[in-house]
Formats: sequence, C-alpha cells, structure tokens
Amino acid sequence: MPASILEEAGGLFEVADIQVGDATLLHCPSCGSAHVAQVLGDNGGVSYVCTACGHSWS
Repeated sequence: MPASILEEAGGLFEVADIQVGDATLLHCPSCGSAHVAQVLGDNGGVSYVCTACGHSWS
C-alpha cells in the first residue's frame, strides 16, 4: 500500500499522457487505447476499465 496519497496518484500520472484543454485522457496501460471508463471500486475508491480490451486498474 502506498505511504501517501501523492504516491498513489503518481501511478495515475504515468498513464495520463495527453492534455486536451482542462481534460486529461487516460490510456490503458495494457493496450494503449484511450477508451477508458472511470468506475467506483469495491471499497469506494476510483478504478478504471478499458472498454477496448477489458483491462481494469486503480
């Protein structure tokens, strides 16, 4: 488990690599697709699912 929220967020910044105005597009770390949906995780956290390949991560 990460020691801080900043460490946890650091993993998300590696995936987010395109800025469009104020919005950030996420890319699937598995297939590289930008077709990513944000979903609620089991414990109320935020998770992401690639709608192209089905890969999920948080």
